[in-house]
Amino acid sequence: MGQEHVLIDATEERCILVGVIPQESTEAQAIEYIEELEFLALTAGAITQKYFLQNVQFPNPKTYVGTGKLEEIREYVVARNIDLVIFDDELSPSQLRNIERVLEVKVLDRNNLILDIFASRARTSYARTQVELAQLQYLLPRLTRLWTHLERQKGGIGMRGPGETQIETDRRIIQQKVALLKLKLLKIDKQMATQRSNRGKLVRVALVGYTNVGKSTLMNLLSKSNVLAENKLFATLDTTVRKIQIENLPLLVSDTVGFIRKLPTQLVESFKSTLDEVREADVLLHIVDISHKNFTEHIDSVNKIMTEIESIDKPSIMVFNKIDAYTSEPYDEMDLINERTEKNFSINEWQKTWMNKMEGNCVFISATEKENIQELRTKLYQVAAPIYAERFPFNQFLY
Repeated sequence: MGQEHVLIDATEERCILVGVIPQESTEAQAIEYIEELEFLALTAGAITQKYFLQNVQFPNPKTYVGTGKLEEIREYVVARNIDLVIFDDELSPSQLRNIERVLEVKVLDRNNLILDIFASRARTSYARTQVELAQLQYLLPRLTRLWTHLERQKGGIGMRGPGETQIETDRRIIQQKVALLKLKLLKIDKQMATQRSNRGKLVRVALVGYTNVGKSTLMNLLSKSNVLAENKLFATLDTTVRKIQIENLPLLVSDTVGFIRKLPTQLVESFKSTLDEVREADVLLHIVDISHKNFTEHIDSVNKIMTEIESIDKPSIMVFNKIDAYTSEPYDEMDLINERTEKNFSINEWQKTWMNKMEGNCVFISATEKENIQELRTKLYQVAAPIYAERFPFNQFLY
């Protein structure tokens, strides 16, 4: 109980998902969030058996869901031999302890699950250091839960506080480790900054977007390289930089870590250097998976993070990927009750809508089918060429 990496290299575990529907949300939205959590669980190696949702004004401060719902979950866990229960929010240390006491199985919250996926995906020393730091910062307030086996020791002569001293020792060890990792990251950040400065004045393009929208696939297509691309969340953790040439224009393209709703704050801090690639880019390619039914929410999530890192005003091209997988809901023209909504839009209608919004700076492609890639390259050339011409005013080859 209370291991730091609970899902790494695990054989497939049977899990159930638990979420709440607060007053300001709809059930459809809650189901979409739970489906995203299911994809996260699958990426980590867990097979979802069922999900539980509860309508509440706000989550219960003691057990997240109500006691009746928790008892219902416990009965299901026992009956179906479930290994793992995953909650769709960050749980406080006391909530985690209370829920584990009732369910008597492994309990994870959304943050722990994301940290776990990051830990299993990290390849380079830099990414591993970032993830380890985030995990330790997450673990620090939750240490008491690892020492519940000492709870029975109530004190008295010869019995005073072994649990307390053990927790304090652990806390000190973790704090020292956190300090060391921060120093290590500072050193690596300096090296990364030097690397970026050594790339000279070349125009830099950063691929940004929600996780699993096809950034790495597009990167492979543009640079003809072989970056890992899979249909899983967070296949990319390390920033990959490639030099590409569009006609006579050299560009540096970097593929960055995908964003996700409710990304743990520890991770945002740890992945500062990855986000620096975005901060220092000249042009952003914002990739969107148009085949996902909630792609507009994904755009908002990414824009929110871009605003936080002060990169929202950079020249950008909105790239709508996976048009080959897009399907709209059929609409009956004879239906006089229900209005036609965005769900019924065809690809052409979305093109008109977004062309107006982005003042023409958007393109609809399919990276796997290699559809409209030339149009994207042309658009990128049009945006990047003026920046290049400004930096190298005496370099005539652009004209």
